[in-house]
Parts: sequence; structure tokens; C-alpha cells
Amino acid sequence: MASESTTQFPLFSKILNGGIAGIVGVSIVYPIDLVKTRLQNQNTSVGEKLYKNMLDCFKKTYAAEGYFGMYRGSAVNILLVTPEKAIKLTANDGFRHMLLDKNGKLTLGKEMTAGGLAGFCQTVVTTPMELLKIQLQLGAEKSVGQKASAFLIASRLISTQGVSGLYRGALSTILRDVSFSILYFPLFAHLKSLGSHNQGNDVTCDAPFYWSFISGCAAGGFAAAAVNPIDVVKTRLQAQGRLSQGPSPQQTGPTTMLMNNGKANPLALLNPSGEVKGGSRNIHQPNVPLELPYKGVTDAFTRIYKEEGWRAFFKGASCRVLVIAPLFGIAQTVYYLGVSEYILGDGSK
Repeated sequence: MASESTTQFPLFSKILNGGIAGIVGVSIVYPIDLVKTRLQNQNTSVGEKLYKNMLDCFKKTYAAEGYFGMYRGSAVNILLVTPEKAIKLTANDGFRHMLLDKNGKLTLGKEMTAGGLAGFCQTVVTTPMELLKIQLQLGAEKSVGQKASAFLIASRLISTQGVSGLYRGALSTILRDVSFSILYFPLFAHLKSLGSHNQGNDVTCDAPFYWSFISGCAAGGFAAAAVNPIDVVKTRLQAQGRLSQGPSPQQTGPTTMLMNNGKANPLALLNPSGEVKGGSRNIHQPNVPLELPYKGVTDAFTRIYKEEGWRAFFKGASCRVLVIAPLFGIAQTVYYLGVSEYILGDGSK
């Protein structure tokens, strides 16, 4: 790809390809992502274990909420995944383009740098998207009271904490997405190059579409499993303070309603990083086991390990791999098939 250093970077078509890739991928694998979130949010140190495994969670969710319940929170995810995937995939290509040497080559270190920077850029969209998605996915586990929506949750967060409220758990999201991208993009590029007749390991090398799919699945699955512990912490932090819909006798996840001087205050006590704000408060709830909120990333890591053991960091790992592997396989296939070029009538990629 020596010529790439002297050619114009097709920014708009790559952004459009990334957006299309994200929508197609998320629409297919979303129900597995919902199951993954609910499994990760289970704290086995308090209360009764609600879900035994992935299949049990699928069965109970479908029985209680039906087919459309499996897509709870998908609207906000599909809406925001367009800029999220566009930023991620386009930024990686852009940074790789910028870091090419005079011979049009990249060292492994530069590949990892490009991936990490792309992962960091996407968190601008990923953090609020994940926060709203998680709260909607978990909200259905409470069966009474006001039904939450993405608009209601976002409005409540903004009214109590400002725009920064949408970025609760930002640090854990950055840690997860940067780590994932550092692993994923270089691995994908090298795997994809194995199916190419060209020399080099650039992601834009010529390879059959099915090899792009296989490479995306393999790289995505490996990276997803590797960063699952961070994803568990992120899920726990972003699940805190979600809009209460009434206590459920079987609910075992993090406390969903904090009490301040005897008054319910579901969202106002957490800062954007997921830490607890304010002074003393009573978080005891009738018929709900006491579970103190996590104070931040370090506290969450420490307490999860002490209270639930190291296996807790791999809760939902199989679901996450089943989500991420096909998601990135589909996304990379759509991205490198150049759907936007076909739509725009531009034959060049």
C-alpha cells in the first residue's frame, strides 16, 4: 500500500460504510447483547441468582417480555451505533494512513497506536450509548412503576447532573474500548492479509469478502474475551442509579434506588465516572439485600474480586464473544465491500 501515502483518504465513503456496517451488525446480534448485560449485572454475593446461564436468561427473558423484549434498548443502540462504528472504523483507517512510513508500511507498534486512538475517539459516542442501552436492558427486570425510555433516562440524567451525567462510567468505557481496539485492529489486519494475494498487512489489502468476515470474527472474539473483565466493571458502574420501576423480589443486581433523607433519588447521587456523590445517606430498601454502590473503577474491581471471585470478571464472556465476533465480522465485510461506493456510484475505494 505504498501508494496510499500519496492518495487522498476517502473520508466520507468510509464514514458511510462504517455507519451501514454498524446498523447491519447490531440488528442481527442485539438479543445476545441484552443477555450478556443481564448476566454481567448479576451480583452473586447478595440475593438469589436469577439467571443460571446464557440459555436460562434467554428463556426467562423471552417468556417474560416476548420477542420484542429481546430488542429492548435497541433503538438507541441502532441510532448511535452509526456514528460509533463510523468513528471507530474510519478513525483506525485514518490513523493508519497518517502513520504509514515512506514505504507505505506500518510497524506493529504503530498499528496498535492507530487502533488505540480509534478506540479512544469512539468513546465520545459509546459512553452515552452504552449507558442508556444498559439501563433500558436492565429496566425490564422491574415490572411495576413508570416505564423507562431512552428519552426519559437521558432527560433525568441531564436535569440532575447536566450533560456530564450521560458520561457516567466514562473511564471504564475508555479502558475497555482502547484495550479492545489495540488488540482487535492489528490482529484483524494480519489475519486479513493471510487471505490476500498482495504483500503487506494493511486492512485495505485485497481479500475475498468471506475472509474479511472470518478475520473480523476471529479478531473480534479474541479481543472481546480479553477485555471482558473491564466490560463487567463498566456494566456494573453504568447500571447504578438506573430509573427505578419498583422492587422485584428476584432482582439481584446493583441497588437501583438510592435513598436520601428518606426520599427516593434514583439518579442524582452518582458522578459521570460512576462514583458516589454527596455525604451520608441511607441506601437500605425494604426486602432488597443491602449492596453499597461502587465508588469507581478501582473500587468496583476490588469489590467484585473480593465478593464474587475472579470468575465474576468473565460473566457474560461467552455472550460477549457471540455478540462481538459476528458483529465485527459482519461490520468488516460490509465496510470493505464498499457499500457506500456502490450507493454513491463511486467505483474507487
